[in-house]
Amino acid sequence: MEQKITSITQIPGIFAGHSTDAAAGTGCTAIICPGGAVAGVDVRGGAPATRETDLLRPEETVQAIHAVVLSGGSAYGLSASCGVAEELERRGIGLDVGVGLVPIVSGACLFDLAIGDASVRPTSVDGIEAAMEALDNPGKPLERGNVGAGTGCSVGKIAGPMRSMKSGLGENVQVSGNLVCGAVTAVNAVGDVFDPVTHEAIAGVLDEQGNLAANTDDLLCSMGASMPLDRTNTTISCVVTNAKLTKAECTKIAQMCGDAYAHAIRPVHTTNDGDTVFVMSTGEVEAMVDAVGALAVRALERAIADGARSATGAYGIKAACDL
Repeated sequence: MEQKITSITQIPGIFAGHSTDAAAGTGCTAIICPGGAVAGVDVRGGAPATRETDLLRPEETVQAIHAVVLSGGSAYGLSASCGVAEELERRGIGLDVGVGLVPIVSGACLFDLAIGDASVRPTSVDGIEAAMEALDNPGKPLERGNVGAGTGCSVGKIAGPMRSMKSGLGENVQVSGNLVCGAVTAVNAVGDVFDPVTHEAIAGVLDEQGNLAANTDDLLCSMGASMPLDRTNTTISCVVTNAKLTKAECTKIAQMCGDAYAHAIRPVHTTNDGDTVFVMSTGEVEAMVDAVGALAVRALERAIADGARSATGAYGIKAACDL
């Protein structure tokens, strides 16, 4: 009988929590593995804001990380990762370097400054709050929608903010026997979001009457030499699996997860997106790498769709539930 797992917080050794500032339209999400997780990353977007991605290369020395932080606030939001690291150190979690513990925290940020209050961004205090929520509420299902890193997310921005749609933080878990792959994603793409199974549009650019047009691809192709969009987008994700993987294998699975973006977002990986996927492995189940990758893709593409469906209209922007 397959396990009944609906949230990554039900994967042994994984904790997750949010810090949300609904008034300012921003927040952060921490995915924590106190025992350390083997990890990899793939960055395909043209405008990323990331922390501690180089050490995830297979040839680098550090073999495990303790947390991944997804944050709003553009590059300012990288401060949230410092807060998570501080809270982990306080709790005795980190890499023993002889003179103390150094929590290894990777992270990525998205641009949500055009939503809510641009002067307010996630800080180390917010990172501490997200880490505390995660560690103090083991097993609690992760909230989705306008929360954490998804608070200020929007999609379909090619025709300007008034024709964009609200999206948010999504999650999905896929199980095959003892193998589990779960994905958390904050969906802030310049493109439109589609259901990966039915291929129906969920959210994206609106027409002038306020109806879902989902024709960003067509509009982009027609722009020609027009001024490019600002770098105000990014879909950032973390995939968690109980599979036993090496850093190189985690990196390969992160690369495979680029397909999940392509299945659910069109267009994707543009110069205006900072698309990033982290993969964390708790190392409990022997599994074929390609099988893990296929399951991870399935979880992530559905999490992206969930991020669009779980959002509610806010900041003057419609969500899928409003159409």
